[in-house]
Amino acid sequence: MHQRLLEHLTTAVVLLDAQLSVRWLNPAAEALMGLSLSRVQGTTLECLEGEDGRIATMLADALCRQHPYTQRETQLAMAGGERITVDYTATPLSKTELLLEFEPRDRLMRISREESLIARQEMVKVLTRGLAHEVKNPLGGIRGAAQLLERDLPNESLTEFTHIIIEEADRLRDLVDRMLGPNRPVEQQPINVHEVVERVRALLQAETDTIALVRDYDPSLPLIMGDFGQLIQAVLNVTRNAVQALNENATESPTVILRTRARRQFTLGAERHRLVCEVCVIDNGPGVPETLAESLFYPMISGRAEGSGLGLSIAQSILHQHQGLIECESRPGHTEFRLLIPLEGFSEPEQDRQEKGDTHE
Repeated sequence: MHQRLLEHLTTAVVLLDAQLSVRWLNPAAEALMGLSLSRVQGTTLECLEGEDGRIATMLADALCRQHPYTQRETQLAMAGGERITVDYTATPLSKTELLLEFEPRDRLMRISREESLIARQEMVKVLTRGLAHEVKNPLGGIRGAAQLLERDLPNESLTEFTHIIIEEADRLRDLVDRMLGPNRPVEQQPINVHEVVERVRALLQAETDTIALVRDYDPSLPLIMGDFGQLIQAVLNVTRNAVQALNENATESPTVILRTRARRQFTLGAERHRLVCEVCVIDNGPGVPETLAESLFYPMISGRAEGSGLGLSIAQSILHQHQGLIECESRPGHTEFRLLIPLEGFSEPEQDRQEKGDTHE
């Protein structure tokens, strides 16, 4: 009776013996670890041994002392090399039995990060609008005053200076407009996302011949509803950022991978979507500096001396207009930007799929 109850729990439950070998585990634990009971029964779990054996030591100590404990956000290495984050509780049932309960945390942590990212982006948008209003008003006055001054100058040679004032006022106005991001509504239409990615790939191939731009497409992706021009701009900003990072660093075999995938039952922020289109831009460069990780999508933030710091901010704004977002994971040698767009708006299969979008290169 008790075993049947445990088998129907969504919490992963593992029963260990005195040698920390598996005596029993429920279906939720099998799904979490990607292992079957028949395969691991009577053996020790590699994920509990870990690289330094610290988890196994703590479990043995809990069994010896007959004292339960809970560990939060622990990294476990699965048999296939995948790493997951879990909360786990170890409860001694007797001197020879130890019950483990695992609660996966990766999805909840990702949802929390996304909600925080969305909240920060909304805050930045409000601050930027306020700043734009305060800057553009006096700029208009400065520009107008320079035009009036130009008419009354006694010497035409002096107009060079008023032209500089007007040009600089226009440059600052354009900068503020770029900080605000797209200022027109999204023109929704059915789009083949591979046409967007291929356009970006063609543009960047014309700019550089030293970086390999590799395609890894999922030809089964349905059409998405979106603004073709804005989505090209978003993907171009992210991909060009990767290309520039590779160009500025001596990376062996510099490569950018453009990957498309469908993600099912995926949560963006607090909303769960049946199907999400994922466009990944992956490079093998030095990675994003830790000091920039939290502020990467803020305007005017750049890790490059020549960078404007607006490309990623504008790309994130465009994705928000499409009810999506951009995520980033980075470590030295592997930086991955994921552009995520819900697919609920249009779910018909692609009809006129280009041959170049159906291949893996």
